[in-house]
Amino acid sequence: MPLKNEILNRWLGRVDAPSEPQPLLAEPAPVSADWHMQLDEEGRVNSISKPLRRALGISAALVPPQRLLGYLMPSSAMVVEGAPQDWLGHMLDLDFKRSNGHVLHTRGWVQAQGESWLLQLLDIGDLMEEANAAQSRQQCLRLAGQIAEKVRGCHVERLQAVTADQLEELAQQYRVPCLALALAEPGGAGWRIYAHYNAHTAPQLWQDGQRLGTDLDSLNGTVTHQIDFSAPSHLVHLQSAFGNAEGFLLPHHKEGSVKAWLLFGFYDAAQQVPELGDREWMNLCSALAGPILYRHADQAHRHQLERLAVLQDLLGTGWWELLPDTDEVQLAPQLARTLGFPETSDVLPLATWLQLIHPADRHELESRLALLRGHGTAMLACVRLLQTDSTQASVWLRIQGQVLVSGQTRRVLGFMLDVSDIKNQETEAAAAHARLDNLIASSPAVIYVLEYDQGSLEPSFFSASLTPLLGWSQAECADGLLTQYIHPDDRDIWFQRTRQLLREGVVSCRYRLRDKKGEYHWLLDEARLLRDDLGMPVEAVGLWLDVTEATQATERVRESEERYRILVEDSPAMICRYTPDLILNFGNRPLADYLDCTPAQLPGINLGEWFSAEQKEAFVRRIDELTPEAPMSTAEICLELPGREHAWWIWADRGVFDDSGKLIEIQAVGRDNTEIRRTRMQLNQSAKMATLGEMATGLAHEINQPLNVMRMAVVNVLKRLSNGDVEVDYLTEKLNRIDAQVQRAARVVNHMRVFGRRSEIEQQLFDPIDAVDGTLNMLSEGMRGKGVELKIGEPGARVQVRGHVDQLEQVLINLMVNARDALLAKREKNRDFEPWIALHVEQDEQSVWLIVEDNGGGIDPRLLERIFEPFFTTKPVGVGTGLGLSVSYGIVEQMGGRLSVSNSSEGACFRIALPVVRE
Repeated sequence: MPLKNEILNRWLGRVDAPSEPQPLLAEPAPVSADWHMQLDEEGRVNSISKPLRRALGISAALVPPQRLLGYLMPSSAMVVEGAPQDWLGHMLDLDFKRSNGHVLHTRGWVQAQGESWLLQLLDIGDLMEEANAAQSRQQCLRLAGQIAEKVRGCHVERLQAVTADQLEELAQQYRVPCLALALAEPGGAGWRIYAHYNAHTAPQLWQDGQRLGTDLDSLNGTVTHQIDFSAPSHLVHLQSAFGNAEGFLLPHHKEGSVKAWLLFGFYDAAQQVPELGDREWMNLCSALAGPILYRHADQAHRHQLERLAVLQDLLGTGWWELLPDTDEVQLAPQLARTLGFPETSDVLPLATWLQLIHPADRHELESRLALLRGHGTAMLACVRLLQTDSTQASVWLRIQGQVLVSGQTRRVLGFMLDVSDIKNQETEAAAAHARLDNLIASSPAVIYVLEYDQGSLEPSFFSASLTPLLGWSQAECADGLLTQYIHPDDRDIWFQRTRQLLREGVVSCRYRLRDKKGEYHWLLDEARLLRDDLGMPVEAVGLWLDVTEATQATERVRESEERYRILVEDSPAMICRYTPDLILNFGNRPLADYLDCTPAQLPGINLGEWFSAEQKEAFVRRIDELTPEAPMSTAEICLELPGREHAWWIWADRGVFDDSGKLIEIQAVGRDNTEIRRTRMQLNQSAKMATLGEMATGLAHEINQPLNVMRMAVVNVLKRLSNGDVEVDYLTEKLNRIDAQVQRAARVVNHMRVFGRRSEIEQQLFDPIDAVDGTLNMLSEGMRGKGVELKIGEPGARVQVRGHVDQLEQVLINLMVNARDALLAKREKNRDFEPWIALHVEQDEQSVWLIVEDNGGGIDPRLLERIFEPFFTTKPVGVGTGLGLSVSYGIVEQMGGRLSVSNSSEGACFRIALPVVRE
C-alpha cells in the first residue's frame, strides 16, 4: 500500500522524485503500471507492452529497435534528452504519437532492470482534459468579469463603441468569425443589432442598427441554440438573423423573458471550445448584456426624470402630498420654485401654503382639503394666487387631489397646474362673445342661420339688422315665404345658390330681394355649410350685405369703361401697353395701321425689333429710370420700320408698379413726329448752308491764301530755272512748301464738304473738343484776316457727349460768326476798338460747358428773352435769316443740353451746357 501511494503521488506530481539515483536491484522491481517500455542503456526501445501498443495503434509484430524520440511528439524531445541513466528520479510527461494522428498524454518514470531500463507510463489524458477544462472555465470567468467591468465603467456615450471592442476581444479569444449583440426594439417590435464584430476573412453577417424582425422570439425559453440550417424549421425562422450560415445563440434572461441575444456566426461551440458548457457561455452573455441593459435602463430612467422635470417647469406644475399625522405639505421641487419657495424648502406648513391663495378662493380650498383628508372625497378646484401687484394678470391654479390606500397606509396627494392661459382665454372668449353679440346686433349686414332639414335649408335666425334693412320680421321670412321676395329674374340664382351650398359647402352670389315697401335691394349673399363629425349637414351660417349702391356704381364703371374703350380704339394717337422686356400686351388700331397689321396681331410683338441697338439701349435705360414716385417719361424715339425710311414718334410712357414697387407694365401714348422731324432736319441743313454762305468770303480767303503762296513759290522757281541756277535744296524746299499749302487747301475743302452734308440719323458719342477744333479750322484764318483776335482756352480732360459733331460745330460757328459781325460793326464806328472772341471749355462730373464770349458790349437786355425765337434778328433787313440761334437752340436741346445767353462786363456770353456720358 505505501508503494502504491508513493507511485500515485509521484504520478500526480505531489512529491519530488529522489534526488539521488537508486541502487540497481539484482532483480527487476514489480511492474506497477500496465503501460511500459523496455529500453537499453542508450534509450532505444527494445519492447513495448501490449496495452501500450494497442493505445498507440502499433501492430503486434516485432517492434523495430529505435530511440524513444521516434515515438514522441516534438514537444517531449527536451524531456528525454540524454540516456535513461539521466532520467532516473524524474517524473516524465511524455506525449506519444498515435497512428490516428491524435496525441496520447502520459506521465511515467524509469527504473533499472538489470542491464536495461524499464519506462513505466500512466494515461493522464482525462486528467489533462479536466485541467484544461477547469483552466478554460477559470479564464472564461475572468474574461466575463473584465467585460462586465469595462462596460460598467465606460461613459454612456462610448457604450456602443466599448461593446464593439469587447465583442472583438471575445471573438479573438474563442476564434469566432462573426459575433453580434442583439437587443430588443423599443416597444417589443422585434430585435436590432446593437454592436457587432466581423473578422476580415469572414463574410459580414450583420451591421450596427440592423433590424432582425421577430424571428428570434420563437427561441424564447431555451438556454443555448446551435443553429443547423439544414433543418427546415430553423431555415424558416432564423434565415433573416443568420443569412443561412451556421450559428450559435445565447439568450440573456431578465425578469422571466429574454432581453438580449449574443449571436455567433459560422461557429460550432461544441467543436471549437468543447470544455465550455452552457453555464460558461451564459456567464459571458450576461457579463456583456447585463451591464448594457442596466446602463440603458438607468439612462432611460434618468431621461424620464429629466423629461418630467422639464414638463413640470414648462407647465408650472408639480405634485404635492399632505404628510400623515402632521399639518405639513411636501411640494415637488419644480412646484416649490414656481410658487416662490427656495429649492430647499419643499416641506412647509399647510397654513403657509394656503396663505398663497387669494382670500376669495382660500376658504373653498380649505373645505375641499378637509373633505379629501377626512372622507377621501376627490378634490378638483381652480384658485387664484394672491398677488401684491394689482396691475399683473391673475395666476390661476388647478388643484386636484385624491387618497391612495395601500394596505394600512393612507396617503393624500395630488398636483397643481398653472391654467392661467386657459382661464384668461376663457375670460377673453367671454368678452369676445359679448362683443360679437353686440357686433351682430349693430352690424349693417344681416347675419342669418339656416337649419338643414331633409335636404332643405330653412331660416332659423336673423340678426336685428333684418328689420331696418328690409322691413321684414323673422316670422315673415319662415315657411318658404323668403322665396317670394326674390326678384323673378333672380330666382334661378337663388335656387342654384342653395344647391351649390349643399354640394360645395360654400357660396357667394348676388341677387335682388324686395323689401316691405316693394323696393328691390341688391344683396351680396355669402354662406358656409357646417357639418357634423360624419360629414352630414347641420346648418348654414351666412350674411346679407346691401350692395345696391356698389352694384349700381359697378354698372356705371362698366359703361364708363366701354366709353373709354371706344375712345382708345377711335383715338388718332397710338396707344399701347407693354411689359418691361418690351413685349406688347395691347395696341389700338392706329398703332396697328401704322405697323401694317391688325390689333389682334400686336400682342407678343417686341418693340425692340423696331429700334437700332443705340436707340434700344437708350429706350430701355429710360424705362429703367421710372419709379413709383416719378412714373412718367417722354422722349422722341426713332424707329426703323421694314421697307420704310426712319420714323420719329413723340412717345410718353407711364409705369405701373405693384405693391413692392416693382415695374410690371408700361402704358404708352405716341404720335407721329416724322414730318416735323424731317422739316427740322431740312431747316438745320438750310441753316448750315446759310452759314456756309455767310462764311464764303472767309473760306475763299482760306483757299486763296495757299494759292498765293504756291504762285509765289512757282514764280521764284521759274526765275531760278531761267537763269540756269538749279539748286536741288532750293527746289526741294519750294516743292515742300507747295505740298504743305495743297494739303492746307484740301483740309479746308474736305471739312467744308463734311460740314455741308446731312447729319447722321443716329446720335453718336463724340468729344466736344473735336467740334471746337473743326470750328477753329474753318474760322481762325478768316477771323485773323479781319482783325479779330481769338482767345482759345485749354481744352481740359477728354469727355464724351451724345449727338452729332457737325451740328455742335454748326452751333459754335453760328455763335462765333454772330460775335464777329457784331464786333466788326462796332469797329466801323470806333477805329481804335480792338475786337476779340474767347472760346473755352469748362467741365465737372456731370456736364461740360462750351463758352463763347466777346467784347462787343453785349445785347440789349430787352432783347435777351427773344434772342432764340425763330426769324428774330438784330441785323439789317436782307442780312441774315433769323434762324441761326433758333436752330442752334434746338440742336443743343436735342442733345439733352441747354443754350443760354447773358451779358458779361465786356460783351455777350453764350454758354452751351451738355451732359457728360459715362461709359
